[in-house]
Amino acid sequence: MTDDTDAAGPAPFSAADYAARMASAAQSAAGAGLAGLLIAPGPDLTHLTGYRPTAETERLTLLVLAAGQDPVLVVPALEAPDAAKAAGAGALTLRDWADGKDPYALTAPLLDPRGRFGVSDNTWALHLLGLQRQLPNTSYAALTDCLPMLRAVKDARELERLAAAGAAADAAYAQILHLPFAGRRETDVAADLAALLRTHGHSQVDFTVVGSGPNGANPHHEAGERVIRHGDTVVLDFGGLRFGYGSDISRTVHVGEPTAEEQRVHDIVREAQQAAFAAVRPGAACQDVDRAARAVITEFGYGDRFIHRTGHGIGVTTHEPPYMVEGEEQPLVPGMCFSVEPGVYLPGRFGVRIEDIVTVTEDGGRRLNNAPRELAVVE
Repeated sequence: MTDDTDAAGPAPFSAADYAARMASAAQSAAGAGLAGLLIAPGPDLTHLTGYRPTAETERLTLLVLAAGQDPVLVVPALEAPDAAKAAGAGALTLRDWADGKDPYALTAPLLDPRGRFGVSDNTWALHLLGLQRQLPNTSYAALTDCLPMLRAVKDARELERLAAAGAAADAAYAQILHLPFAGRRETDVAADLAALLRTHGHSQVDFTVVGSGPNGANPHHEAGERVIRHGDTVVLDFGGLRFGYGSDISRTVHVGEPTAEEQRVHDIVREAQQAAFAAVRPGAACQDVDRAARAVITEFGYGDRFIHRTGHGIGVTTHEPPYMVEGEEQPLVPGMCFSVEPGVYLPGRFGVRIEDIVTVTEDGGRRLNNAPRELAVVE
């Protein structure tokens, strides 16, 4: 599958859509002083061509993009029929190679022998070194360094998919509140969340964090065998892909009535999350969103307990640039989508996190998650 669709879902991307993306990427590369882009299997290849190989392989698959040059996808001969079925295949030339042949010798003539190329982050060293043997005067830079915003600005059809994924995550959260927590393991609740995401249209579940009691003080705690007890604060963080685009939501619930302190910490995080959302507007720096959340939490004395960035981009993967973190001066642009997820973590006791996906609009921001942000009481 290259583009998740169903009868009620958005129309699939066309070859023209992918042609426009590849042309824009090639122009961006030229603008950055690069001779072109080399894109291996992974999110960049999926975004640019709609092609997602069914399995990782040591055989070279590489999209070659350069301004003024037709896109070429180099593929193993045995995988060429699948590549030809990709939605963007009509916008590029397929060049296949057979086992026993040198794929780097086939690819080398497509490249400027003295050029500097942007390379997708997950390109295997095996393949990059193979190209360097053929073209020793070329040089390379990771896309995160040279074109970090390549996939950052979403068009209207991508935003439609992200909104649908967010709505599905909201629906899963609404239902999990009616299921039992006390007396069940974290893994049991995580399994419920995964099932609910699939029920609401997700084709892929990437994570289901369930951090109960002291486990909630670990932001990336994986659901374990701990039995959830009455009186626990529980951090829920879950998401995956629907229609090929990501969801990612965090809410914090309490098993039974919370203490005054637990409620207070949750209220602080909720205020911080709202402050960060209010900071979202075109032209603001990514770090401004982080600063807005951090200022609130610091004001209430928990600054050293907010131990991660405020957000990350989302698209065909659930984590990608841009990042809402101190030092990131990239201006926000309409169409950017990212999480806003401040938290407070008290080691050995409990944690609180509230997260929505937000997109930048022409005059501010819009949440793609609308599930209630109050501290929900569960049984």
